Amino acid sequence: MTSPSVAGKPLIIEASLNGAASKALNPAVPYSDDEIVADAVACMEAGAALIHNHSDEPIIGGSGELDTERYARPWRRLLALRPDAILTPTMPVGQEGVPVETRYKHVEEMATEGLLAQGLVDPGTFNLSLLDEEGLFAPSEYLYRNDMTDSRYYVEACRRHNIGMSVSIFEPGFLKFILAYHRAGKLPRGSMIKLYFASDELPFGMPPTATSLDAYLGMLGDWEVPWLVSSFGDDCAGCGLAEAAIARGGHVQVGLEPYGGERTPTNVELVKEVVEIARRYERPIATPAEAAKMLDLPTYPVSFRQH
Repeated sequence: MTSPSVAGKPLIIEASLNGAASKALNPAVPYSDDEIVADAVACMEAGAALIHNHSDEPIIGGSGELDTERYARPWRRLLALRPDAILTPTMPVGQEGVPVETRYKHVEEMATEGLLAQGLVDPGTFNLSLLDEEGLFAPSEYLYRNDMTDSRYYVEACRRHNIGMSVSIFEPGFLKFILAYHRAGKLPRGSMIKLYFASDELPFGMPPTATSLDAYLGMLGDWEVPWLVSSFGDDCAGCGLAEAAIARGGHVQVGLEPYGGERTPTNVELVKEVVEIARRYERPIATPAEAAKMLDLPTYPVSFRQH
């Protein structure tokens, strides 16, 4: 499905800095405020237009609420240095007794403060587990849970705050949810579809192959929405998924959150690898301002002002 029309199309790169990645496995994973700011700036200088990171609070098995300040502190500093930055946080998964308004509160508070140009939308649920010593997925009651009420809340919260949407697609059913909004003509402005593939060691997602990508593109049909790929538990550039996306006119997320491989790279090194692939396909690297225009973000740059 390589198209000659992709030459000249700017490529959006997102750097996903940390997630649940461990410093014990890779000391380059940034978690402190200083590390997040420095790594984000370096990734942007290397070619990343979008930045995604977690704080050090768990999103699974925690209280179900994240501390806004743990995100806002480094992001205020980052926006003072790079007011063109496009930032997206994570959120806790659904759990009994914790309303969606609580789980999404940090996103809405940062949108109100003017730190965010897009919010997170996770429209679906899947089982969570890891492989045991027999190579089977271990018994587990954990769910990556977002029911339909939650999912609609995320979309409408982004509409209320006039911010774009970073839409996580872990399974085909997640995409069906967003496609229904598209068909109904009810999506807010500024959507980006993020197609998350995963290695065989993880219990979600299709494998990171061109064939899997083409299945998702078949679902998208003629909807010309910006989309990117990411490969959890694998090497997005090394496994060929990044190149498959670039050749098809898509975009790429890399970083130490999804990375799984034998190396211990830095986030900047992973960004530079995607830049090199893009060069071979004659695709220039999008600046944050260019990415905001391509995504049709309704509020960009953000309204944050240093006090």
